[in-house]
Amino acid sequence: MRPLIFLAAALSAQTQFEVASVKPSAPDEHNSFMFQSLPGGTIRMAGVPLRMMIMEAYGIKAFQLSGGPDWIRTDRWDVLAKADGFQARIPREQENLMVQSMMADRFQLKIHKETREMSVYALEAGKSGSKLVPAGAERQFRSGNGTLSVKKGDMAALASWLSRQLGRVVMDKTELKGEFDYALEWTSEPGQGGPESIGLPPDTRGTPPVETTGPSIFTAVQEQLGLRLVSTKGPVEIIVIDRVEKPSSN
Repeated sequence: MRPLIFLAAALSAQTQFEVASVKPSAPDEHNSFMFQSLPGGTIRMAGVPLRMMIMEAYGIKAFQLSGGPDWIRTDRWDVLAKADGFQARIPREQENLMVQSMMADRFQLKIHKETREMSVYALEAGKSGSKLVPAGAERQFRSGNGTLSVKKGDMAALASWLSRQLGRVVMDKTELKGEFDYALEWTSEPGQGGPESIGLPPDTRGTPPVETTGPSIFTAVQEQLGLRLVSTKGPVEIIVIDRVEKPSSN
């Protein structure tokens, strides 16, 4: 039985794709992208900048990635990769390691990690207590331009979403446990959210912003959720790009 145990351990420790095709994406006027994890140990990406790949594979936000040439933000890539030995989808943590290995091989990506003292926000309960409603049975997440509707969401997920919107780490200091239903409406300010916050290039289509007199996101969090965002300092892990190259032809 020992060989079987060793074989299982080897499969579970797999960190590379057997086959990986990487090629430039066709031009896209809509800033669209696709990232699929498919049965049979396959992943498919379309219209994905390398910056987004790095963010997804290392589980970081845009402001946690430093360095690299402009093309990692603007050039888009189509990736089709397959790993043998999987009937179902690759487990997410293992898939991340395999994408990291693929980027190191095909893009010659070399990085190192640093911890820097940076401005962060602490998400705290307001003085009068939160206005969050205990969650019902339905699970939902809808986010639009100045709107957020969540059902069955915990505070860690809210802090992570706010972090992406605000471009800073948001630490959950609410001490609120469990899941809640809540909604937010606010006026987005320049630099909040948008394509760059998820690793896409800036939207250059010139669509004029919708004029509204709604509250800022800080006021909305306080008035509509009974929470508050407090600016402070804290350690933030940063990934620094030391080397990267455009991939050669498949």
